[in-house]
Amino acid sequence: MVCVRFLSSIPVKNKRNMRKFKFNIKDKPYEVEILDVDGNIAQVNVNGKVYEVEVDKQLQTTKTPKLVRSFASPSTDSVPSISKTSSPSAPKGTGNIKSPLPGVILSIHVKVGAKIAVGDKLLVLEAMKMENNINSDKEGVVKEIKVKKGDSVLEGDLLIVIES
Repeated sequence: MVCVRFLSSIPVKNKRNMRKFKFNIKDKPYEVEILDVDGNIAQVNVNGKVYEVEVDKQLQTTKTPKLVRSFASPSTDSVPSISKTSSPSAPKGTGNIKSPLPGVILSIHVKVGAKIAVGDKLLVLEAMKMENNINSDKEGVVKEIKVKKGDSVLEGDLLIVIES
């Protein structure tokens, strides 16, 4: 048996329904809907009135796991363990910076002929409403820029060619 202590009556706006129950206590009907649970505090709707109650034990709720994206680094053919997919006709080689994920090019921070070092910001790629800095993973000179601002790219598309 779970013991419940009444804390307060509170207004709740459009909470997603979690569980609904019907009780009869001394021949009086009660419709109880659990709106939200945080630790041992629950928000419940009893016959149309919302209350906050404390339960004497910790309640378990199923939570959606949070997905955390790791650092977006360009894939190259020089390190096969981190290579991303590419189209069969795409050029191969150690000087290719490819898109790590599909998106839209927001800005380009280098020009053809520019000397770059490892870690230099090459361009900004917007993917899933997030801005991703694409940094160089090699040293060299920018030989060719294959994209322009506003271009849509897919994972593995060639972005920039760097020669040593």
